[in-house]
Amino acid sequence: MRFKDRLDAARMLAQALEKYKDMHPLVLAIPRGAVPMGALIATALGGQLDVVLVRKLGAPFNPELAVGSVEEGGWTYIAPYAGRIGADTTYLEQESAEQMDVIRRRRALYTPNRGPYDVGGRVVIVVDDGLATGASMKAALHAIRQRHPQRLICAVPVAAPDSLDDIRPLADEIVCLYAPQGFRAVGLYYTDFPQVEDAEVCAALAAGPQSERRAG
Repeated sequence: MRFKDRLDAARMLAQALEKYKDMHPLVLAIPRGAVPMGALIATALGGQLDVVLVRKLGAPFNPELAVGSVEEGGWTYIAPYAGRIGADTTYLEQESAEQMDVIRRRRALYTPNRGPYDVGGRVVIVVDDGLATGASMKAALHAIRQRHPQRLICAVPVAAPDSLDDIRPLADEIVCLYAPQGFRAVGLYYTDFPQVEDAEVCAALAAGPQSERRAG
């Protein structure tokens, strides 16, 4: 199974999530790639769009390989294999601090006039464009669960089966369109998978469905 692009995948996810239409779900997209997807899904479901700010912790000498993740509130997930590939405590503390700086800059850029929307008592759908290690999604789901949503859903077009198993206990529901055995990189399951830039994220958030209900 291959998706034309992220918006093609988002349309399919919106169909799979149709039971939440008109329940005013809060769609939280993981930047940057998932934000245009989240905008389409939130509009299709009559919901509201925001970002959930998490960053993966890259491995030493291989930043694309996640050895963990950190979320906006500072909670950190460390993969069990991190130490075996050279990510010791000192390295992880430094990497976490650097990624928290990125998170703070992104919050200021993406939503300069507000903080996160309130998730308490709401149906919350966390969207990403795919799960490889699932590290970013783990941090996102953990952070949101602490804020007491009514229902917490993970929605992705494609994922590694092992990663889905890892995050299953963290969500009330997982919606995944394709979980192939022998999963490789997320981008291989898209015909067109360009980099999403900050300007596109800001535009999607500005144009996406919003309300005045915010975190207190």
